[in-house]
Amino acid sequence: MPLTTPSVFPSATAARSFMEHPSRRSVVHSTKGIVSCTQPLAAKCGIEILEAGGNCVDAAVAVAAGLNMTEPCSTGIGGDMFCLFYDAATRKVSALNGSGRSGAAYTLEAMRRALGPEAASIPMDSVHAVTVPGAAAGWCDAVERFGSGKVDMARILAPAIELGEKGFPVSEVVAFSWDRSEAQIRAASPNFREILKADPSAPDGVRAPRAGEIMRNPALAATFRAVATEGKKGFYSGRVAEALVEVVQSLGGLLSVDDLAHHLATGSEPVEPISLPFRGQGIRALLKDAVADGDKDQDLGLELWEHPPNGQGIVALMALGIIQELEKAGAIPTFAPGDFNSAPYLHAIIEALRIAFADATWFVADPGVERVPSAALLSPSYLASRASLFCASRAQPAAPEHGSPALRSSDTVYFAVSDGAGSAVSFINSNYGGFGTCIVPRGCGFTLQNRGANFALQETHPNALAPRKRPYHTIIPAAVTNLHDGSLHSVFGVMGGFMQPQGHVQVLLGQVVGRLSPQQALDAPRVCISPGVKGGEGEMGMKVLVEEGMAAETVEGLRKLGHEVEVVTGVGRAVFGRGQIIRWSVDAVEGVGVWSAGSDMRGDGGAYPL
Repeated sequence: MPLTTPSVFPSATAARSFMEHPSRRSVVHSTKGIVSCTQPLAAKCGIEILEAGGNCVDAAVAVAAGLNMTEPCSTGIGGDMFCLFYDAATRKVSALNGSGRSGAAYTLEAMRRALGPEAASIPMDSVHAVTVPGAAAGWCDAVERFGSGKVDMARILAPAIELGEKGFPVSEVVAFSWDRSEAQIRAASPNFREILKADPSAPDGVRAPRAGEIMRNPALAATFRAVATEGKKGFYSGRVAEALVEVVQSLGGLLSVDDLAHHLATGSEPVEPISLPFRGQGIRALLKDAVADGDKDQDLGLELWEHPPNGQGIVALMALGIIQELEKAGAIPTFAPGDFNSAPYLHAIIEALRIAFADATWFVADPGVERVPSAALLSPSYLASRASLFCASRAQPAAPEHGSPALRSSDTVYFAVSDGAGSAVSFINSNYGGFGTCIVPRGCGFTLQNRGANFALQETHPNALAPRKRPYHTIIPAAVTNLHDGSLHSVFGVMGGFMQPQGHVQVLLGQVVGRLSPQQALDAPRVCISPGVKGGEGEMGMKVLVEEGMAAETVEGLRKLGHEVEVVTGVGRAVFGRGQIIRWSVDAVEGVGVWSAGSDMRGDGGAYPL
């Protein structure tokens, strides 16, 4: 009998409270497909495409465009994208890297002239942080490579275009972020009026829209129309490309029309996803009920799939692998559901993440330019050697140094969409920091990302700035399959800069160790350490941010272990990210597949069934 993913409410959850963590949300179920994202109106864009006969990837691009309209403080066509696509017919996970590169003139010498010889990194608000936007090509290439072929880009982008032209009511979290960014938007470029609300009583006749007010963006709708009619050529050449280069160069930037033409010719890059088999933390007991008595010798476990570098998904894989090696060595126990979010449990996760980040902030770079030892970093022997740095009784007093694996082996919105054919896509699109640089190309209605701020400005660093190179990227989608037969377990993600791999580990282990449903796993309080690629040095903050709602004994326990803990409340909780999960299971009696989704209570959206 084939293995089927068990119910999202395994028997071990029976004693757990339905709303153990503060949330008003239930798991959303559907047999036909689900869109889970941070904006209801953007979700509706995706549902329309599913209803029109499109598959999950077609719908995901519609959602991405809808999110650009309704949540421009996080994402847009001026940024980058990545996706992981699970094809139910082949049981294969495929990856598409839709990130852009620096311009041909972006040398270390040029940056030192522009920023000064002592600059360690490119400021987030600098025009030099603008890299070529990869999202437009990524959207078109994803539809061409993975789409149904039943709907074209004009149909896919139509719902978002309508939002821009007719207007839409602004949601609460977005209104807060828009207001907080208004001053930076005004200062960034002369075209700021395009992404603010017209109001004759406001300074200059525009201001940030408030929650519940109607916002229109006809300029962005026009940009989408260019892509709808001309494909990616409508973005990387002609009016949009010229406006993009004009505003960047007027502010002292070095991007050229040739840089955009290069990305048009190069396109998005199909890449092989990287993964880690996980058989630890009682996973066999969790899955054994889905296997017939005669199949008890099956390889029961989960395989976590991530995007390879230049993305930071390898951090999640390494941390999970270190936790697995710690359990094998007896350094940590097989945690029980009651141990979830206890101090010893979180201590293991925090320390594993610190070690993983120490390696990633050195080794993660553009593999098209630098040699990135992904296979060596994920080898069991190397993970075991890094696990030896762990101490169960105390926190590391300082950030660890990166290791030396053998080199012989070679802000943001996250959302997930599934369809009636059993396929699903894990999709992420980002400006990086809020509205990115806040720079608006004239007549285009979107802001340009600041992803180039992640480049190092040290010549010896693998992630050093160089012409037409992709920087260390924080945005990462994730997917999980069953080891036994490659069937889908879930697609999921947690947005939020360097929180993303930390969120991946926490929400996945919440489902495995805590036996939590998708919604409960997202509702549970999270922790966040503050790593980064500051100055390209791999410097890491040692403070552990703990979300309000975490048990007091857990907070005190972490402090006793030597962690510098800060409890974060209110709107500051944005640091813990916003996630989505769509899980797959099969009704054991009916034999019918069921999608079950959770959506983060920290965002405005939800999970919406077809």
